[in-house]
Amino acid sequence: MGVRRALDKVLTEANKGPGPLYTYGPLIHNEQVMSLLQSKGATPVDDISSVHEGTIVIRAHGIPPEQRKRLKASGLTIIDATCPRVARVQAIVRYHTHKGYSAIIVGEADHPEVIGLKGYGNAKAHVISRLEEMPDLPETEKLIIVAQTTQEKQQYMGIVDSIKKRFPDALVFDTICDATQRRQEEVRALAQLVDAMVVVGGYHSGNTRRLAQIAKSTGVPTFHVETEAELDKEKLSTMGLIGVTAGASTPNWMIRRVVQEIESIRSRKESFLGRAARNGLKLLIQTNVMVSLGAFFLSCAALVLSGRNPDLIYPSLAFLYIYAMHVLNRFLDKGAGFYNDPESALFYNRHRRIIVFSGLAAITACLALSYSISFTTFLAMVGLNILGSMYSLPILPLGRRNLGRAMRIKDIPGSKTLAQALAWGAVIALVPLLEPGRTPWPAALAAFFFVSTVVYVRSAFFDIFQVQGDLIIGSETIAITLGEKRTLLLLKGVLLLGAIVTVLAPLLSFVGPFSYLLLLCYLTLSLCLIAYERKWLYPSTGLEELVEANLLLAGLMGLLWHFFSWPK
Repeated sequence: MGVRRALDKVLTEANKGPGPLYTYGPLIHNEQVMSLLQSKGATPVDDISSVHEGTIVIRAHGIPPEQRKRLKASGLTIIDATCPRVARVQAIVRYHTHKGYSAIIVGEADHPEVIGLKGYGNAKAHVISRLEEMPDLPETEKLIIVAQTTQEKQQYMGIVDSIKKRFPDALVFDTICDATQRRQEEVRALAQLVDAMVVVGGYHSGNTRRLAQIAKSTGVPTFHVETEAELDKEKLSTMGLIGVTAGASTPNWMIRRVVQEIESIRSRKESFLGRAARNGLKLLIQTNVMVSLGAFFLSCAALVLSGRNPDLIYPSLAFLYIYAMHVLNRFLDKGAGFYNDPESALFYNRHRRIIVFSGLAAITACLALSYSISFTTFLAMVGLNILGSMYSLPILPLGRRNLGRAMRIKDIPGSKTLAQALAWGAVIALVPLLEPGRTPWPAALAAFFFVSTVVYVRSAFFDIFQVQGDLIIGSETIAITLGEKRTLLLLKGVLLLGAIVTVLAPLLSFVGPFSYLLLLCYLTLSLCLIAYERKWLYPSTGLEELVEANLLLAGLMGLLWHFFSWPK
């Protein structure tokens, strides 16, 4: 939490615009992330004497009070990104040493966090990292013991037990970060279930090195890597099941790249059919066919909800439109893709010509199909295609860009999710209204509301997974604007509202009883949110597939309902 919080603060400040931005020392122990931050204009400095203006960010490890005083006197704007858990340990050390206690800090003496903690000790703090250093501790009557927040739990308790034998009245504080402790426990448990462990993170990161040590102590082959390029593919190919963990300073996109690289290794223990099925599903996702199929099936459900025969015309129209817009906007707005989904970004670069051609072919087919329905439908689809294309294009004249930040529709905070929901709702539920006399307005509006709410929740949920990548390129999604907790709360509210409308619509005779069956989609989406919130499921391709499956579920229920209830 502390590292992510610090990284988010720096990226948010960097996205505000030009102006000197510094971090007081390296923000985190990860060379790749530090290179990224420098490319965004955030420069690490250890000496502020040559810095006279701008903003400086205190890193998650915290700093000693004398350094904080120098920062305040410098006149720089200060952003304090000290991890709240580290700040708590600083407060414990400061309070008790003021009361006459001596403090023992169990940790690495040269680690920035420990240096900061010692600075709050009023010259009464001592650092030890192993039992052999105990004889060097001075005699004292009043003593407290704290730990560097990323210490290994068992090692800390072993040192504490030895200190208590010499100082039985010592006060012991369990200051190890609960996230660090949980991850260490998870590594021990995970290592018992796999053939090998891969630990992702900087070689200079203390907590990452400890995770690798814990994994090795279980006897399982362990590989500590910073990037996917360092994976030993030859050795990993002999394994059937690989466990992956990462240090606190490892960003999500680096973990994902390593995982995707591991998944691409052909295991000698994997069957041909299993690999073919996995690669086939991955190809459907990477080519946007999966999300387009979701639009196809959602259109089927909307037609049945509207009391119409779910023929292939409008679902095909939805498929072609959604496919074309996803392909187009992938290329117009490819910055975040490198961080959010590096494997798909690489796939797009490798097959650029084919994908661009397929996108243009989809637009052409979409317009041709709409023209075959009616000229009015054709004009509507032309308008929707233009609006969809404008999403990632500048909407302010080049000479006036300095007048505001919202140069594109996508730059408006939260616009991405709302634009997707409205576009899906329009092409799936409103376009069929242009065919005279076929669909009553109340039924169409009920279908529009169902489609829009489902797609809104789907899109905003995916935005939560992609916060780091979106922050890096400066995209203000709803997850960034509101934060994860409030975004999840909003999505629960949208699902509840959708469920209420879905129940009321048949009672008001807007639609038929099929509407009640669609409550299952709201239920399954709610379960996905709860599973993520309670950490039963983590952001992954599997979780995305579960969310996308809701669109297919709606369509399949619609087709089954139509088959069994449509007058023969």
